[in-house]
Amino acid sequence: MNPSLLPSRGLALLALAWLVLVGAAPLLRLLSEASGPALALLPADAAVWRATWRTVAVAAGACLLACLLGMALVSLLLLRAPPGRRVLLFLCILPALVPPQVLALAFSQAAGPSSPLLLALGLAPPLGTPNPLYGPGGMIALLGLQGAPLVLLAMAAVLRRVPGENLAAARGLGAGPSEALRRVVWPLLLPGLLAGAGLAWIAALGNFGVAALLGIPARWITLPILIWQRLSGAGTGALGQSAALSLLLAALAAPGLLAQRAAIRAASLPSGKPFEPLRAGQGARLGVALLWLGLVLVLLVPLLSLLAASLVPAFGVPISAGTATLRHWGAAFAPGSQTLGALGNSLLLSALAALILALAALPVAISLRGRAVRIGAIGTDLSYALPGACTGVAALLLVLSTPFGGWAYGTLALILFAYLARFQAMALRPAAAAAARLDPLLDFAARGMGAGLWSRLRSVHLPPLTPGLAAGGILVALQAVNEVTISTLLHGPGTQTLGVLVFNLQDGGDGPQAAAVSLVALLLVAGLMALASLFARRLPDGTLPWRP
Repeated sequence: MNPSLLPSRGLALLALAWLVLVGAAPLLRLLSEASGPALALLPADAAVWRATWRTVAVAAGACLLACLLGMALVSLLLLRAPPGRRVLLFLCILPALVPPQVLALAFSQAAGPSSPLLLALGLAPPLGTPNPLYGPGGMIALLGLQGAPLVLLAMAAVLRRVPGENLAAARGLGAGPSEALRRVVWPLLLPGLLAGAGLAWIAALGNFGVAALLGIPARWITLPILIWQRLSGAGTGALGQSAALSLLLAALAAPGLLAQRAAIRAASLPSGKPFEPLRAGQGARLGVALLWLGLVLVLLVPLLSLLAASLVPAFGVPISAGTATLRHWGAAFAPGSQTLGALGNSLLLSALAALILALAALPVAISLRGRAVRIGAIGTDLSYALPGACTGVAALLLVLSTPFGGWAYGTLALILFAYLARFQAMALRPAAAAAARLDPLLDFAARGMGAGLWSRLRSVHLPPLTPGLAAGGILVALQAVNEVTISTLLHGPGTQTLGVLVFNLQDGGDGPQAAAVSLVALLLVAGLMALASLFARRLPDGTLPWRP
């Protein structure tokens, strides 16, 4: 590329310094700490071996289930055009957007012997019966449900590049609709399936919310839970052990990262007309009817169970007009309650993270034409791709190695820095996609007319990048407002977030109030999704996950 068309040196250095701070530096600090004596002690620790194989077993089962469900959804909703297709796609994406701790709580309330809804319907198992979702089976089922939308979205991204002429040619040669899809389209979608499988594997591997609420009651401890337990323990070796376990978790995530990388290399397709889905036949209509039934069971029933649990005076009481009470809602929002404090912390952290990362995405997106900045962005990509426990421990280690580490420990500032490291890649993607479409000659012309750096940023780059920056910031807020893995590892007195509060309330036996707080978390998700949808028409296809 002509050097005159590259971003200015000062802007590129600023972007690179930021990427190193929130990306490479925490990961290098984690690697440095983990390679100490604690790493050599891992093979002799029976609890580590037990947690490792349990983590792998759950992640493998969830990944397989996610792939099967994702492929079925692609066949029904992307390759064919049934009635209500857009609504169905939106509903099928929702499980991936629901906070995992809320999803686990909702399903456990829908299936257990003390479920207020099942008791009211006379369908509850006998008291004393173990909750069927506690343990690996329930964890695999819920993590598979949360992973299926990731497979669907990854395959949708590939399908957008599949030339429609391929299908038309197969039909012209006499192939029926199903045969044409099977022989021509499905092979081209395999890179998307591979990428989705990698995403589902990593998501299940590092999930804390589902593992905590469904695994701990059954004493099925996975690596994220073990990291939390070791980090919460006393002793000088806690940090080293947590770092070594985080490195082990990162190593287990490597196959998922390699799968995504291989999928990117294999997904090169010639340009052509957009793929047009086929009309839904009789079999597809039957599949859609079953899908509607499944969505009722997966979305509506757990939501109603969560609502019922928040309205009964105690667990084990059936919901009815005579038993319904708003006592738990009143306790949750009483002045000085921990719910209000957690809500304020979550809103503050998510707003600051969204604002800072959206602002940082502007110089980074513009500078990605430079090789050094592209290399620097690998660190933030890894921080987002690796399980959240790895990023949380890495951020903690880096902050503690600074002169103000003692002051920052257990504060909102530490959680905020970890969020910046975790979500920078997410904030950057919409802005980078928009920046890639900008003509670099515009910046070159403005430079030739004497415009300074800040003037060019304000007048040339900011207007066309604003929708992408805003969408990236809202996506960060959507993830951060109910984040649980990092905040559980790093929070201190008075700094718990909504995700931590739901876990603590349920763990402490106050399930009805946990249900009320979970519903508040869902309302926050819905509000942020509606806000992000305002920018949908000005964004590239696939930027918003619920609009594939």
